[in-house]
Amino acid sequence: MRPSLRLQHSQRPPRPPRRSACGLLLAALLAGGLAACGGAARGPSVYQSEDFAADETFSRLFDASAEATCEAARRALLSQGYLLTAVKPDAVSASKHFQPEGEVHVQIVFNVVCTSEPGQDRLATAYVSAIEDRYTLKKNPNSASVGVAAIGSLSIPLGSNEDSLVKVASETIPAGPFYDRFFALIQRNLAPQAGGR
Repeated sequence: MRPSLRLQHSQRPPRPPRRSACGLLLAALLAGGLAACGGAARGPSVYQSEDFAADETFSRLFDASAEATCEAARRALLSQGYLLTAVKPDAVSASKHFQPEGEVHVQIVFNVVCTSEPGQDRLATAYVSAIEDRYTLKKNPNSASVGVAAIGSLSIPLGSNEDSLVKVASETIPAGPFYDRFFALIQRNLAPQAGGR
């Protein structure tokens, strides 16, 4: 009789489940994408461009009193179709509306502040800033439910729309030729006063 042979199996640690090549590739791409999103370099913050230079062009010195300067600014805005929203002896605010495209609406809001120079009643500085707000038309069509016996209720759009303007951007207009033209118009309005002194 032959002795029975027993095969002894060495105990091996269980194998980790196999990952397909596609699964590994997908995991690598996902990890790389997350790293790219998290480590993406941002542009410089907006405030870093504020250098507060002494030659700032949002202001201009005029050979007139603060009140006369603001009056000249008021007349300059009126002559260009701006609607006055606030008027004080030393400050003026006004706005104007534009529609450059069919569903785009733009509003410019002007703010002018006039201050006398220290110890100089006939010398004033006008500080001006203009904000451009951009709106787009958002359409909200109305619908009404109508009951029909055979099939239930139907939702039928009505002809009237409750459209609304939604602000999509707002920015202070940077200094440049835009303000230069406004200051030149103030100076032109002050010229007759200077000649009548």
